[in-house]
Amino acid sequence: MSDAGWAVVRDAMPVPGWLEGRGGQPEAYCHRQMIDAVRYLNDNGCKWLAMPLDFPLWDRVYAFNRRWRIKGLLGELHDRLRGQVREDAGRDPQPTAGIADSQTVRASAHVPQASSGYDAGKRTPGRKRHLLVDCLGLLLGVVVTAASVQDRDAARPLLRHARARFHRLALVWADGAYTGRLVDWAAEKLHLELQIIKRSDDTSGFVVLPRRWVVERTNAWLMRTRRLARDYEGLPEVHEQMVVWSMTTPMTRRLARRRA
Repeated sequence: MSDAGWAVVRDAMPVPGWLEGRGGQPEAYCHRQMIDAVRYLNDNGCKWLAMPLDFPLWDRVYAFNRRWRIKGLLGELHDRLRGQVREDAGRDPQPTAGIADSQTVRASAHVPQASSGYDAGKRTPGRKRHLLVDCLGLLLGVVVTAASVQDRDAARPLLRHARARFHRLALVWADGAYTGRLVDWAAEKLHLELQIIKRSDDTSGFVVLPRRWVVERTNAWLMRTRRLARDYEGLPEVHEQMVVWSMTTPMTRRLARRRA
């Protein structure tokens, strides 16, 4: 990170428990070095053991990354950055609408078969990440499942979790894979309107569909991260964490440029 980017992240970081008298002790390494190390691993797709010597020891970085996932500190940092980006864009920090979509990625050989599958539509073995983004393309929720799981089945926990976190969320756009009982279930259980945007049968070739292009652009952002171009994680929760880490990078750069 640049100095301006670190200033943005430092202001948005969660307060450690030892500063508020909730127990614990200060960490032995600088948070800037730790976050830079995790972002380097995520962006370049290297192994933990291949961490460059410029960063702290790889096992310390791994423990830092695991601790932030279990305690929810990464999600808190991400949500604060997203709120600042939305405020800078003239929007309310709490979104009222979102776009849902899924993306299938191939899994490496050591990914357990219990959490991977085969996507018959894409003809791709591996895992599938289901995203919910706002109108700016910023992440609101992510769920990683086996590639064999249907979009409408994985959308239920995704929408339920998003509705509990964002009380103003009232409208979600999605493609034809989310049709069926999911629309009625979202209206009855979550009081959430799910609008399906389908591709017209008369069109041919590439056509930009309204609203759906936003989440497709977010998928393209994630594919720039080498760690997410292929699934290397043993647990789906770790893959979800890497998606969140990946989204913090463009938000940090955007806020740093705006402040400068």
